[in-house]
Amino acid sequence: MKLSEFDFDLPDRLIATRPAHPRSSARLLLAEAGTIADRVVNTLPDILKPGDRLVLNDTKVIPARLTGLRHRSGEGGQTSARIEVTLLAPQADGDWTALVKPLKKLRDGEVVLFSDVLSAEMVNRLDGQAKLRFNLLGDDFDAALAEVGVMPLPPYIAAKRPADAADKDDYQTYWARHPGAVAAPTASLHFDGPLLAALAARGVAFTHVTLHVGAGTFLPVKVDDISSHKMHAEWGEVTPEAAAEINATKAAGGRVIPVGTTALRLIESSAQGGKMRPWSGPTDIFITPGFAFQIADGLMTNFHLPKSTLMMLVSALMGVEKIREIYAHAIEQEYRFFSYGDSSLLLP
Repeated sequence: MKLSEFDFDLPDRLIATRPAHPRSSARLLLAEAGTIADRVVNTLPDILKPGDRLVLNDTKVIPARLTGLRHRSGEGGQTSARIEVTLLAPQADGDWTALVKPLKKLRDGEVVLFSDVLSAEMVNRLDGQAKLRFNLLGDDFDAALAEVGVMPLPPYIAAKRPADAADKDDYQTYWARHPGAVAAPTASLHFDGPLLAALAARGVAFTHVTLHVGAGTFLPVKVDDISSHKMHAEWGEVTPEAAAEINATKAAGGRVIPVGTTALRLIESSAQGGKMRPWSGPTDIFITPGFAFQIADGLMTNFHLPKSTLMMLVSALMGVEKIREIYAHAIEQEYRFFSYGDSSLLLP
C-alpha cells in the first residue's frame, strides 16, 4: 500500500495543546456496527459490557528533556555551550541513548552539567544519536532527573508552547508505575479515579501490561511503499498473570479492548495461536491493513497524525475506508486531535 492512502488534511486549530479537565470529560467518538456516535469518555460504563476487559499500559513517562552546559578550556580560555538532551532509552550497561542538540558541540569524553548533582559524559555517537553515561544510577538518578528534567512533549505541542509544571501531571497516566517511557500512552490520559470506579462497578475488568513508549513513535514514515518501512523497537512485558487474565476473558466470551495503540501492539506481539503468553523483550511489530488480529476485539485510541504508522494500525483494525469516514466525521465535528486531544472507541 502507498503512504498517500493514509493522508488527510487537518486544520491546525484542532491540534490540542492542553488536555480536557477533568480527564474523563474529553469527547469520545464511538464507532461500532457501522455507525458513528458522539459521546464523552465518562460514558464508557454505559458503552462497555460486564465481562469486558480493558488492557492498560502502566509505563511511566520520565521527564526526559534536559538542558545543561558543556565547559571547555582552550587557547582562547574557558568556553561554554548550551546543550539540550532528550533521553531515548536506557541500555543494559546503565548508559542512555539520547538526542543531543547541537551534537557537533559535544566531543566524546566531554561532560554536560545539568545541575549541581547531575551530569553526563558523552561516550560515543552513532546514526545521529548519542550515548550518555550519567554520574548517578537508580533512585539517585530518578530523583535528580525529577528535579531538573521536563516532560518530553510531542513535537507538535512543543512547537506551540514549552512544557511547564502542569505537564508533569497532565502527561502522565493515572496508573503509571514503571518508569521508562519518553512519550505517554495518550489514550490512557482520559482515565481518572471516578471513571475507573464506575467501570469496575459495571463489571469491566482491567489488566496491566508495560510497554515503554519511545520517541520513535513520532518518527515520520519516509517511504512511499509502506511495506519498506522499518519500525522502531520498544521494550515491553506481559506477565504470566496478565496473560492468564486476558485468556480467561477470551474463553468466557468477553471482549479484550486495549487502551491505546501501545497496549494493542504489545498484546498482539505476545499472542501465539490465538492465546496470550507471558512475554518480555523488544517489539517492532508493524500493524498494517491485512494484519490478522489474535487478541484485540477493539481499541480505545486518540486521533493520529496523517501518514503515521498509527494511522495504518487503526486502518488495519477498522478498514481503510471506514477510518477515512471516521476521521472525516471527527474533523467536521471539530474533535481535538493528537496526544492531548479527544478519544475514540473503535469496535470492528
